[in-house]
Amino acid sequence: MIRDTLITFYLLCYKIFFNLFKLFPLKDKVTFVITFGDNSKYVYDEIKKQKRPVDIVVLYKGKSSAYFTSHNDVTLIPLDTFNIFDFFRRIFHLATSKYILIDNYFGFLAATNFKSGVECIQLWHASGAIKKFGAEDISVEKRSKRAQERFFRVYKNFHKVIVGSDVMADIFKSAFNLSDGNILRSGVPRTDFFYNEEIQNKMIEKMIERNPAIKNKKKILYAPTYRDQQLDHFQMELELDKMFDELGPNYIVLLRLHPAIKHVSNYSELYPGFVYDYSSSTYDINELLLISDYLITDYSSIPYEFSLLNKPMIFFAYDLDTYKKERGLWDDYEDMVPGPVVKKTVDIINLIKENQFDLEQVRNYAGKWNKYSTGNSSEKLVKYMFEKDSFAVRARGHYK
Repeated sequence: MIRDTLITFYLLCYKIFFNLFKLFPLKDKVTFVITFGDNSKYVYDEIKKQKRPVDIVVLYKGKSSAYFTSHNDVTLIPLDTFNIFDFFRRIFHLATSKYILIDNYFGFLAATNFKSGVECIQLWHASGAIKKFGAEDISVEKRSKRAQERFFRVYKNFHKVIVGSDVMADIFKSAFNLSDGNILRSGVPRTDFFYNEEIQNKMIEKMIERNPAIKNKKKILYAPTYRDQQLDHFQMELELDKMFDELGPNYIVLLRLHPAIKHVSNYSELYPGFVYDYSSSTYDINELLLISDYLITDYSSIPYEFSLLNKPMIFFAYDLDTYKKERGLWDDYEDMVPGPVVKKTVDIINLIKENQFDLEQVRNYAGKWNKYSTGNSSEKLVKYMFEKDSFAVRARGHYK
């Protein structure tokens, strides 16, 4: 009750100042609001490539600013600060930008009523979804009526949501209570990377140069999603010592933990020469996907893009029954993933040894979830933003 009251008061203050700043004229300005930043960076690069004459502002959380710190033409403002000057700057840019691009749920959108002609575009941070979110999140039922109303006010400001597939379009419509008119089937910007062999080759060379020890090894990427109860301390369920004993010196494990997790053991020190921890934000996930021979994950969204590389995946869902009950899944888990589902490390070891993976299943999965992500998603999105009328004509004939 107290939390809801404080949030309501905060949003009331936000709304007052937002409406005040709306009195200023709109500018040719793109404001990115980011928690992750990768999709936004691809859009920014495309805006520069097309030489669109706009100012760029980035409101960022955590370390996501790293995508933009090297660009002198970007105004960077942190979201997670109590600096009153930054508070007003954030609201001013949101109220005076023609284009707002976001990549997550941001509660302050419940207090914004954008001017006519402004479009808020959701660059959601995942190309697909296994676990439920938004209005379909089972935890929403436990929230107050006031909180639920606030959620839907935020969703209402998602004027367009970018999708790479019709499947994800249906999920967004259900999760955010949107219509088909809110869906933009231009593809996910960051997937452009998987169609650019030149950049991929350079990235692989760079990764090997930074760590030559991994060059001639079979690389197993372990990238689990976070569990709410493990945000403060991660519990490693993968039996790394058993994997080392059984697979031998020709294999290594690349570890990529969720950035929200804190107080993680130093697995690189515990398993020297076998485990390499690449959880740091200094390493782009695409770099790890490129150099990996196998992916082990669970409920993460990583498989949707890894499938574009047509490599084997194993789904280590050791807590499937509990996770399904606590978080909720969009469909039967086994039907949603393009690889074997296991609950024990020994099964992972046997699968890798036998190397019996159905890559045709992976290809079909990639086609299903990346239907509109065909290598020019950033270009299509930027042209939509600045050439809406002509884009609409093309979309009716090609993109849908």
